[in-house]
Amino acid sequence: MHRGKFITIEGLEGAGKTCNIPYIQELLAAKGIELMQTREPGGTEMGEAIRELLISTDLPTMHEDTELLLMFAARTEHLRKKIEPALAAGKWVLCDRFTDASYAYQGAGRGIPLQRIAQLETWVQGSLRPDYTLLFDVDAETGLGRAHSRGETDRFEEEDIDFFNRVREQYLNMAEAEPQRYSIINTVVELPQVRQQLKQVIDNIV
Repeated sequence: MHRGKFITIEGLEGAGKTCNIPYIQELLAAKGIELMQTREPGGTEMGEAIRELLISTDLPTMHEDTELLLMFAARTEHLRKKIEPALAAGKWVLCDRFTDASYAYQGAGRGIPLQRIAQLETWVQGSLRPDYTLLFDVDAETGLGRAHSRGETDRFEEEDIDFFNRVREQYLNMAEAEPQRYSIINTVVELPQVRQQLKQVIDNIV
């Protein structure tokens, strides 16, 4: 049995990931791909409980190291319980955010040294890395405007514009460093144009 492919979706708040993931699922299903769709932080019962801690605005300010370790705690459960078994069974996995988000948010955003994140990545994941990553790219001002227009914001969405500029810059740096894995989707354009880009990417990788 062939091992499944691991596709991750990355991007700022308001980049359009949530509304386009069902479309990506449709594109893959049309090609006969058996797919498991999931998200981070979350994906398991334990992971979803950790997610609530991470995004809650009701708790006191969290130390950045605590935030990073909680992300990797949720990720460990996610990998062992869902992602690795699905890939081994030949399913493709589509995950809304993965470790690249830790480099962007906890690394560039919070200022944690990237080397420290890399050590956790190797410890938790071994050699497992995504096969393909779709970066939904939007400028921080537009993304935050969209996120705030949805109503109640979570702990991350309440960060200032400088935080999100650093996050975006890190994402773009990673995409530049790994062009064979990353596809950048411009999401400032209208939805049909976003979906045209997505269809082209999926056609190229399947």
